[in-house]
Amino acid sequence: MRDVVRNRLGRYKRPLRYVMGVLYVVAGAMHFVVPQVYVQVVPPSLPRPLALVYLSGIAEILLGLGVLVPRTRRIAAWGLVLLLLAVFPANVYMATHDVVLEGVPEWASEPSDAATWARLPFQGVLLLWAWWYTRPDGTA
Repeated sequence: MRDVVRNRLGRYKRPLRYVMGVLYVVAGAMHFVVPQVYVQVVPPSLPRPLALVYLSGIAEILLGLGVLVPRTRRIAAWGLVLLLLAVFPANVYMATHDVVLEGVPEWASEPSDAATWARLPFQGVLLLWAWWYTRPDGTA
């Protein structure tokens, strides 16, 4: 049964790698397009929020590109796992505080509690997705 699941998932591994890479590159670029939006969700206890936003944006771009290159795929995937763990406090902060985002469309300026709390387990999905690429290509 495990091999059946592995084979079914395995055929999606390559196309989903491109989706993942592009998503991280675009997300990382947005850190430079609208950095103040991201600064607003950096927990106040962390130093230099703008620098952290730029640093995480650079990391997302480089790691997103890295998962697309066979030679760097596994290390970039591990980097994404670590990055997702590193940005998790921002998601917790959003879920536990009434954050009103400035500089976004009005419909997105006050995310619902349901949306901010749903984002927490979604981080786990993203983490598992990245972890999938830490494995050799023949395994799911």
